[in-house]
Amino acid sequence: MRAYLIDPATRTISSVELNGESKEIATLLGAKNVDFDEIDDDGDRLYFDEDCFIKAKAGDARFKVDNLAPVSGAGLISGTESAAGVLQSASNDLAQITKRVQFL
Repeated sequence: MRAYLIDPATRTISSVELNGESKEIATLLGAKNVDFDEIDDDGDRLYFDEDCFIKAKAGDARFKVDNLAPVSGAGLISGTESAAGVLQSASNDLAQITKRVQFL
């Protein structure tokens, strides 16, 4: 399934393929605990390191999607099928995501 990895250090957004396992997100983000925010009504979610707000230091690369709180470190946008959070391909494409991400 298609997802988008956001790297604020390199200011890039790249398409990645997921196998559907939630632990894969933690591995991609280098996080022990992953949290998310819904970014729209289509089921797309922004996944990030739950501790990014605690670990953030002045000068760390950050980004934000739309009006969500800025995130320190990498993030991942993927779709979900239901309230149960079953992963699926993101409903937004790379061009749409690129317009919505602001590097800080």
